[in-house]
Amino acid sequence: MSDFTLNKEPDLVVTARFITKGADSPLFGNGYTVRLYDRDIVDDDYLGESYLDREGHIRIAFAHDAFVNDAAFKEAKPDFYFVVLQNGKPVFTTKVLQELSIEDLQQFRMGEGEVVDLGTFLIDLN
Repeated sequence: MSDFTLNKEPDLVVTARFITKGADSPLFGNGYTVRLYDRDIVDDDYLGESYLDREGHIRIAFAHDAFVNDAAFKEAKPDFYFVVLQNGKPVFTTKVLQELSIEDLQQFRMGEGEVVDLGTFLIDLN
C-alpha cells in the first residue's frame, strides 16, 4: 500500500478501512485514493493521501503538529474526515469525526510508531 505524507519524518499514522455500501466488499482499484483532512474554522488541513489495498485499508502518516500548530487556532483535538477520490475527482466525503482524542485511540506498534485506527467506513458511491 502506498501513501503520501506532508512531512519527511511522520510520527503519527492513521489507518482506516473502506467498504462499499450494498456489496459490503472492500473498496479498491479503479483509481481510488483517500485523503485525510482536519476540519478547521477557516481552512481545513490536508494531512495526507493513500491508495486502498485489496482489503480496503488505507495508511496515512504525518507529523502530529500538522493539526495542532495552527497559529490562529490552537486545537487540542482534531476533527478528521476523509475524502474518497476516483481518478482524482471526489466521489464521497465521510462525516467529520469531531474532537477525536488521539491519546485514547492511538496504539504503539513496533516499527510504525503511534498508530490511530479510525475504524471502518461504509461508502455509498451512488
